[in-house]
Parts: sequence; structure tokens; C-alpha cells
Amino acid sequence: MMEAIVNTTVDYYFSPQSPWTYLGHERFAQVARAADAAVRVLPIDLGKVFPVSGGLPLGQRAPQRQAYRLLEMRRYSDFLHTPLNLQPRFFPVSGDAAACLIITVDLHDGADAAMKISGALFTAVWVRERNIADQTVLAELLAECGLPAGRIGQSHDPAIQQRYEANTRKAMEAGVFGAPSYVIDGELFWGQDRLDFVARKLAA
Repeated sequence: MMEAIVNTTVDYYFSPQSPWTYLGHERFAQVARAADAAVRVLPIDLGKVFPVSGGLPLGQRAPQRQAYRLLEMRRYSDFLHTPLNLQPRFFPVSGDAAACLIITVDLHDGADAAMKISGALFTAVWVRERNIADQTVLAELLAECGLPAGRIGQSHDPAIQQRYEANTRKAMEAGVFGAPSYVIDGELFWGQDRLDFVARKLAA
């Protein structure tokens, strides 16, 4: 009797407003598909992660760190040929409603759909100048992704908020301190610039 093949699973931790997650999202999806790896789509609340991991919200970082962040974002945007507005109109922006929507889509429509709506949310912030904290914008993005409009209402269910909080706790337990983070067999990879290592881990 043949044994079933068990594919590797990647725990994908991010916040919906993260520019670095945006820059790596499609490449990560390609890496996961190439390795036939399953993805657990796990949006988290960095506002709760930072205080226990030594991180600071953007506005509280030293000016030289903020300046270098913009320099690196421009470098990666150019290098990856990926459009990115360095200072979008709707940023900083709360990612809580968007995170709950991603979780809802994942629960009802599966990981592929959750990856799709996540990509649409990243692009909304960093390319299209749209406010992902606005319920109307979220409804529009659902429609553009071909997903049911009812997911908006379902995302307000307290059980979804509980999943969001559970994702955040799980991230902290895994040692996550920033976004995006990828965890494979307990090994943490932080940042879209670590995707080569993610690919090697999956290939191994």
C-alpha cells in the first residue's frame, strides 16, 4: 500500500499594510507553488508583536532609520520591477479590518483565495492609493477578486477576531518580530529578501 505524500507547509505571517510583504507576496506565491507547498495565510497585529519583540512603529523610529527604509523600498521596487508609491496617501493605515477579511476568505474560500485578496490589499495600499481601513474599499476589492460580498459581514464575527488574535499569539510563540515572516518546520525566515532561503528550505 502506497503512503500518501505530505507536502511541506509554510506559515506565512504578515500585516496587510506591510510594504515588504507586498514586495515579496507574488514571489513567495511562486516559490510555494514551485515546491508544491501548502501555505497557511496568517495575518497578524504587529502593534501587539512589536512591544514584546523590541520593534517600534514607523513614526517612533529614528529619522535615519526612516530615511533608509525609503531608500531600501525604492531600491527593491526598482530591482524587482514592481511599482510602489513610497509615501502613499493612505499610510499609515490600520490593517485590522483587512486582516479579518483575509481570515474570513481563508476560512470560507481557501488559502488560494486568501492569497489573492491579500495581494489585492497590498496593491491597494502601495500602488492604487486606496484606504484598506474603509469598508467600501474592502467590498470593492472583494468584487474585483470575484469573491462573495457577504465576506465583509462575516469578517465582523467575533470568532474571526479571535482567530486574528490567535494568529498573533502563534506568531509571537514562533519568534516572529516583523513582516513578512515565513516559518517552515519551526525555522523562521524574516523578510522578502530571505525568499531564496525559503526556496532552498522547501527544495531540501
